[in-house]
Amino acid sequence: MAFPATYDINYYRGDTLEFNIYPKLNDNSAFDLDGYEVKFTIDTARGQSANAKIATASISDNNSFVACSILPATGRQLIAGTTYYYDVEVKKGATKIYTLLTGVINVTEDITVA
Repeated sequence: MAFPATYDINYYRGDTLEFNIYPKLNDNSAFDLDGYEVKFTIDTARGQSANAKIATASISDNNSFVACSILPATGRQLIAGTTYYYDVEVKKGATKIYTLLTGVINVTEDITVA
């Protein structure tokens, strides 16, 4: 497993942003997500914080990928010019925790009034 992967996101404030993560094992076979929970967390610093924002993430019906999105209600809480960090993590009980994807979110202010 080559977790976590790193991907930086350019985000337009208040828009919907959707992406999928297809985790693979070292032999390039699909990582079976059966029984895992997923969490997509955004914050201004690494580490646990009371200011963290939880974006939307779910595991597909066939347990082969994670669907992630930043919806407008969450996206409007992000301030342009502020550096945000994110992690997408899957967890199975207390013994299996994997961060699948991490990176920086760069927010650009929109011009449309919400």
